[in-house]
Amino acid sequence: MADRACREEMPFRHWLLRDVLPDATCRALRALPFAPPRIADTAGRRETHNSSRLFFGAEAQARHPVCAALVAAYQDARVVRRLETLGGIDLAGSFLRVELCLDTQGFWLEPHTDIGAKLFTHLVYLSTGPEARAWGTDLLWPDGTLAARADAVPNSGLIFVPATDTWHGFAPRPITGVRRTLIVNYVKPEWRSRHELAFPQRPVET
Repeated sequence: MADRACREEMPFRHWLLRDVLPDATCRALRALPFAPPRIADTAGRRETHNSSRLFFGAEAQARHPVCAALVAAYQDARVVRRLETLGGIDLAGSFLRVELCLDTQGFWLEPHTDIGAKLFTHLVYLSTGPEARAWGTDLLWPDGTLAARADAVPNSGLIFVPATDTWHGFAPRPITGVRRTLIVNYVKPEWRSRHELAFPQRPVET
């Protein structure tokens, strides 16, 4: 995965990837029996609907083999080391957090940077169909203007190391059906919402 990453410098350092996950894994993720949350308006933030968010914690892993297999892969020290090399960061002692986002018409995200307790951000776009390619993350200049938009071709990805300049968001646009996105984070030990973590008692080892 990291070996096929294309590094870009503008508007901030990030990496674009294709063929992130095995095809069978993508199919299994799309087939998970989760319904999109019914939300009138996110107010531009995912935390406005925390109670309905889908994390690959212990319950999801127990019920769905693909969830267990996916978090096991991202917890694997070999994968973590490759991601550390890619981003030039140290993830030892961090905790894995994986979320499946099911966004529908009306969804948007205000400009933000992911700084704070997030050490590493990785998105995988899972939606199929020609219209889904327009559902990629907006990469922004510090003033909030659009610099680029990730091409959300199925099984493509975006990686960045959160910093003060990593402004991104999702401007309102038509969403027909469901926008499926996997968000993988490695977070600092002080992360408060422990139920969101894949292995709350087991930090990453490298």
